[in-house]
Amino acid sequence: MSIKLDRYEELARFLRIRRERITPKQVGLPESGRRRTPGLRRGEVALLADVGLDWYTYLEQGRHINVSTEVLERIAVALRLDESERRHLFFLARKQLPLVETKVSTKVSRALQSFLDSQNTSPANVMDARMNIIAWNAAYCALNGDLAILSDKERNFVWMTFTSPRFRYIKGDQWELHARRIAAKFHAGYARHVDDPWWSEQFDALCQASPEFREFWESHEILDAIDAPKALRCPNLGILNFDLVSFQYLEDPSLTVSIHVPHPDGTVEKMQRLLSDYQLHHSGSFASST
Repeated sequence: MSIKLDRYEELARFLRIRRERITPKQVGLPESGRRRTPGLRRGEVALLADVGLDWYTYLEQGRHINVSTEVLERIAVALRLDESERRHLFFLARKQLPLVETKVSTKVSRALQSFLDSQNTSPANVMDARMNIIAWNAAYCALNGDLAILSDKERNFVWMTFTSPRFRYIKGDQWELHARRIAAKFHAGYARHVDDPWWSEQFDALCQASPEFREFWESHEILDAIDAPKALRCPNLGILNFDLVSFQYLEDPSLTVSIHVPHPDGTVEKMQRLLSDYQLHHSGSFASST
């Protein structure tokens, strides 16, 4: 016999359990009178979140009511929810996750860097929410050039797409479709962060540096990721075929990990040659700034 969960009932239980684990002292409230249940009272949560007591009570009763993003954010703060709990709250109350603020990350954890390095002949990198490449492995540099010698601006994936002759050559016939998709992704990111001056400054710089970026931007295209294999060009080894594996990093959802997995059609052997040659001439220079 299967049991179908009701998200409103789950929300009610979630709020009650999180409320009961917090003491008045933790949130600066006096511990007056005897309490029949542990933790905060409903009225105290309503006070801290600046919402009506009746309305908050309806939430804890599992009633089917609509709740705004602003109210949920205040409740999350009042109940001292961590990021995972905050996402769970939003999904139960609105069936959607909260917007993730742009985080400016400049390095990754040692564990994540070790994971990149362990990919051997699979070029791999990590990008932040602004599509800055903040970590990579030796195979990525063997294919794309030594990222350690580039400036922060040049390590931005959008900037690299539209201004790097080497990157354009490697992409070959796939460059335009890739570039249109990247411009669309940048467009969507800019729309979510219109108050962040970094996005407007980057937009202006890209428009000045690349007429194609401006053209693709004005087309207002929305293109999803392409699941087809990636065929990349190497000047001395010809075509290299990869499958792209990409995912958000659980410890920091603002980071995206991308791995190009070489096909067993000779590409693995070609990447071994590229990697060996790169490591021979750039020993110690391929590590990221972590």
